[in-house]
Amino acid sequence: MVTTVFDVLISKITEHKVSAEEFLSSGGPSDYAGYRETCGVIRGYEVALREVHNLSRNYMDDDDE
Repeated sequence: MVTTVFDVLISKITEHKVSAEEFLSSGGPSDYAGYRETCGVIRGYEVALREVHNLSRNYMDDDDE
C-alpha cells in the first residue's frame, strides 16, 4: 500500500496524542490548570485526526470518480 501525506499526518498526530495521554495518565500535570491544558491538547489532536480522516476519505472518493 502506498503511504500518502494523509497517512503521515495521521501517524504524527497520533504519536503526539499518545504522548499527551501518557503524560496525563502518569500524573504529569502539576496542577489543575496543567491538567485542563493537557486535556485540551488531546481534544485538539482528536479533532485534527477526524479532519485528516475526512479529508483523506473525500480525496480518495474524488480520485475514484
